[in-house]
Amino acid sequence: MEVKVLKNDGKETGRKVKLSDKVFNVQPNDHAIYLDVKQHLANRRQGTHKSKERSEVTGSTKKIKRQKGTGTARAGSMKSPIFKGGGTVFGPKPRNYGFKLNKKVKDLARKSALSYKAKADEIGVLENFTMESSKTKDFVKILKDLSVDTKKILLIIPEADHNLVLSSRNVQNTRVILANNLNTYEVLHADRVIMLEGSVSKIEEILN
Repeated sequence: MEVKVLKNDGKETGRKVKLSDKVFNVQPNDHAIYLDVKQHLANRRQGTHKSKERSEVTGSTKKIKRQKGTGTARAGSMKSPIFKGGGTVFGPKPRNYGFKLNKKVKDLARKSALSYKAKADEIGVLENFTMESSKTKDFVKILKDLSVDTKKILLIIPEADHNLVLSSRNVQNTRVILANNLNTYEVLHADRVIMLEGSVSKIEEILN
């Protein structure tokens, strides 16, 4: 499929870029998308949750009552889980939630996500540009000129652009990522995916 290349002021350049069918027009695999998004969200979890077991709770080890003759159950420590302030049984422990996912599955998931966006006409291509300074108002003006300032935007750039990243950082519902860092979750989360012209060939090179 072909997509018009626009300038950052919203005007047409008169050129079109051809998107590879092997990347932007594949049969989407929903299960691959599910696995890739699940892995992405799992990797974002800190996994630092922790509760104290009875051996870690601060408290006296003195036997709180005699063993027999009380008419109630035996109790040897206030740190027992059955008492208020005692330890937790089978509580959460620090762990890593990440899991392995084959590269072919991840590639298929990203192709599927891009294909969904392409079929919904939610992919745009901008002429390569850089920002001379890191000004949020300049970046917001670009979004308004493109009529996407009210939508969730994913802007994919071919190379690191410090000023562009800083300019977009405080803009709500806008993400700027490198083509090398393209992921399924970000693509699906955005209402519109905008790629700089140089990003198209990089994405196709990575996923072909």
